Amino acid sequence: MNFRPAIIVHGGAGRGSGAQQRDRLAGCLAAARTGWTAVRQGCSSLDAVEEAVAVLEDDPLFNAGTGSSLNAAGEVEMDAALMRDTLEAGAVAAVSGISNPIRLARKVLDDGRHVMLAGQGARDFARRAGIEPVPGDTLITQAQRKRWNAGHGTVGCVALDARGRLAAGTSTGGTLGKLPGRVGDSPLIGCGTYADAVGAASCTGQGEAIIKVLLAKTAVDLLAAGLTPATAAKRAVELLERQTGAEAGLILVDRYGAVGFAHNAEEMPVCVLTPEGQTATAS
Repeated sequence: MNFRPAIIVHGGAGRGSGAQQRDRLAGCLAAARTGWTAVRQGCSSLDAVEEAVAVLEDDPLFNAGTGSSLNAAGEVEMDAALMRDTLEAGAVAAVSGISNPIRLARKVLDDGRHVMLAGQGARDFARRAGIEPVPGDTLITQAQRKRWNAGHGTVGCVALDARGRLAAGTSTGGTLGKLPGRVGDSPLIGCGTYADAVGAASCTGQGEAIIKVLLAKTAVDLLAAGLTPATAAKRAVELLERQTGAEAGLILVDRYGAVGFAHNAEEMPVCVLTPEGQTATAS
């Protein structure tokens, strides 16, 4: 069977000026193109998602990796997760001193013993896995030091590769001023990140609300019920808003390579790449 590969990236639901929107959209496009190149070269969707999210983590415009929000103690604590359609998953929570949490999440997935590692245990595992720590202040940008935040909370990517394999990945620095040790939806399977044989989803927004409605799994279950990705994404966000009153967004791809996204925030930069071309929007 011939599959129609696709990749979709989001840069977080929130708000910002026109210039910020353009810059974030350009960052999403760069990340999507990196993942798309991996897919076109025959790499798996999991590899493509990891590479795309790592690009966003390296971009200080986004609240993930470098540029992460500071918690109430003025420190960076990050969450990330990766999942493939075989239900294999790896996640890290409340980690610091790691440039690319998404790569550490991949190490957890490949190791296979656990789904999630947190805090010091995750940092110890990173050293054993060959991921060198970095000083925590190298991840703090001047903008975040001044407690600047435009409301964007998470980055993510979902993909279908040429062999029909689905994957999802999400990374975040969390909410500004959060309590130390707080873990949001991003590393929680079924909440901020989910993939199975039907579809893959990555979410962004108010993490506590996303956790309560299992937003990513809800969206994929709507695909299984026969909805299109666009409709499933819209219905899932509507459910979250109706039940919690919160703001959020998500991106979604199904096993046929159809994509969808929705949000109820002011804007969410999104970039989609398929064989037919690319779409980039900050709607």
